[in-house]
Amino acid sequence: MAALQAFPDGGYSFLEGGFPYSQGVVALPGYAIVRVRFRTPVPLVKGFGLIEDFLQKEKRPRTALCAAELRSPKPFSFSGFAEFNKGYVAVLEKWGIYRDGKNPVARSNVVPEFQPPKVPSFYAFCYTIAAKKDGGGFVVAGSGEWPEGGRFPEDIVARGDTSEAGMERKADFVLGKMEARLAGLRRRWSDATVTQLYTVFGLGQEMLTIQKLIQPSSLTWHYCRPPIQELDYEMDVRGVRFEQVL
Repeated sequence: MAALQAFPDGGYSFLEGGFPYSQGVVALPGYAIVRVRFRTPVPLVKGFGLIEDFLQKEKRPRTALCAAELRSPKPFSFSGFAEFNKGYVAVLEKWGIYRDGKNPVARSNVVPEFQPPKVPSFYAFCYTIAAKKDGGGFVVAGSGEWPEGGRFPEDIVARGDTSEAGMERKADFVLGKMEARLAGLRRRWSDATVTQLYTVFGLGQEMLTIQKLIQPSSLTWHYCRPPIQELDYEMDVRGVRFEQVL
């Protein structure tokens, strides 16, 4: 299991992941996580600027940014996604967040099937605020049906199979990853407030399994594709008390 590491400059701990993002974040004692959604997606560069201005007004440092939800015009190739991530992480490094080869910020990045943005954009972000001890909150990063570090695309679960049986296998695999990340953050499904599901394919009876498992969190189904070609299913989870629209 990945290590849970404190990031005191941001007011949270993160579950170590790869170069583009961590596997999840959880508020440190004395802090709470707030989610902010843009009314409409904002292009990435402009979005970083708006987030910086917002944090300054809230008297929070840039290092308080702990999670990002992105929207892209179309699924990337595997190499194209890696190239996109370089530019995204460069901003986090400039902000003093990406350090020593470790990225604390959790992330999801998906592609709306209808009316996608023209360029990669921010949909929402999370940041920390000072709060009473019970403020808390966590965000589990998005993940699809590919074992990270495995061969791509050969190791995609049920690769190319979008039948009900294939989607069930994909969903079961991703649910397992969500549970592992929750455990790494020392949280449970019972701590979650919202579970987000991203796919354009039907899930049949698997929806009953998902809805039973994630209780008491609500389920939001976004008609979106994962960010990389050949992936068909993604999820993320959060447990936050404070949300707003910007």
